[in-house]
Amino acid sequence: MQAAKIEFWYDFASTYSYLSAMRIEALAAANGLIVEWKPFLLGPIFKAQGWDTSPFNIYPAKGRYMIRDIKRSAAALGLPFHAPEPFPQHSLAAARMALAAAEYGAISAFTRAVFTAQFAEARNIGDPATLLAVLQEVASTSGLDVARISARSGDTAIKEQLRAQSAEASRLGLFGAPSFRTIDGELFWGDDRLDQAVAWAQATADG
Repeated sequence: MQAAKIEFWYDFASTYSYLSAMRIEALAAANGLIVEWKPFLLGPIFKAQGWDTSPFNIYPAKGRYMIRDIKRSAAALGLPFHAPEPFPQHSLAAARMALAAAEYGAISAFTRAVFTAQFAEARNIGDPATLLAVLQEVASTSGLDVARISARSGDTAIKEQLRAQSAEASRLGLFGAPSFRTIDGELFWGDDRLDQAVAWAQATADG
């Protein structure tokens, strides 16, 4: 019997993924679901659509609205928010480190810590020193081997895993983050669809 689960697809550079990352695990658990954390890269997907940066940069009015919307939404959740500089931040190394952390059962804690560093504390996650500091912060409460995870994140196997996961996102029809996918293949896009996605995942599992 398949475990009741929901896939959470996210890019660390995504503002709306921050909101989802900070609440999805508790919401899923309350509904009897397991979260599968799926970091991927939006860059190749955007490039396939002819974009060389985030659509929030391409369309300035949309970008200004997004910042205001995130501030409102974050405040409603009791979360701080600082617009990152630069935007979008380089998320490749963070995604690789998340996959390495997953091998030690720490992907959820590491993911939340990276999003917090970027959007709550205005730190640059594209800076290797920032990522190492975040990993050390997570390790301080979980006993993770920082050196081992840091080294593992640079291994060819992890690089290939992220490449394959990003390709899978494209194959599944993902075009933005956050996205959520249920075991029956139903796809939901955007933080404002998280609750609906969880409800669908629960109903599918129960049915």
